[in-house]
Amino acid sequence: MLRLVRLVDQWDQIERELSDGWSDARLLLTLDDEAQADRAAGLLGPLNPGRRRNELRFYTARRDLGTRPDNLRRLLRGVDRERVAGRLELLASDEPVAAPAVQRATLAASWDALVAALPDDWSDLYCELELSSTDQLERAALLLAPVNPARYGGTVALRFRVARRGGYGASAGMTRRCLERLDEERIPGLVQILRALSDTRPVGTQGPVWRVGGRSV
Repeated sequence: MLRLVRLVDQWDQIERELSDGWSDARLLLTLDDEAQADRAAGLLGPLNPGRRRNELRFYTARRDLGTRPDNLRRLLRGVDRERVAGRLELLASDEPVAAPAVQRATLAASWDALVAALPDDWSDLYCELELSSTDQLERAALLLAPVNPARYGGTVALRFRVARRGGYGASAGMTRRCLERLDEERIPGLVQILRALSDTRPVGTQGPVWRVGGRSV
């Protein structure tokens, strides 16, 4: 009989294969038994995992106290102690992870394609609109004002949040309308989803908080 590989050992192997300068990693845990999904999600609660059937998605970030690797390792040991078996995989590291960037004739069409690729139970998104020129930043920010865009780093881009049910972020419909406004003024760009969560149920807060590069977003 093959010995089951502990989840904490699977994470150790994944971490060894990451580049030296990695800052965050998006992970997928596929459980052998879907009946154990609720228990596993509870044990991994501090990572705010998104669940879909027997799959749990979450991330770890070196500069985030709550999700840093040593905390992830501690939580996975707890899952192992409960004899919850599964396969842990790396989805992405320091790259857009929820859905690939999509290039369509218009930004609104790109947005439609990205949303269509999301799981049915998505609830919160962290998005980016990359522009082709700094000359367009001020006008683009004005047209995107309802989604509360923000600059991040030195890129020619604006980032914003989208929430499906309420809390932090604009609605998907409002986001599409704002992108249509850019299309109407012929401002080109590339829209992508950087982070996504499914079926979040905040308690005592308006929604989840991501930490990117040590910053809350």
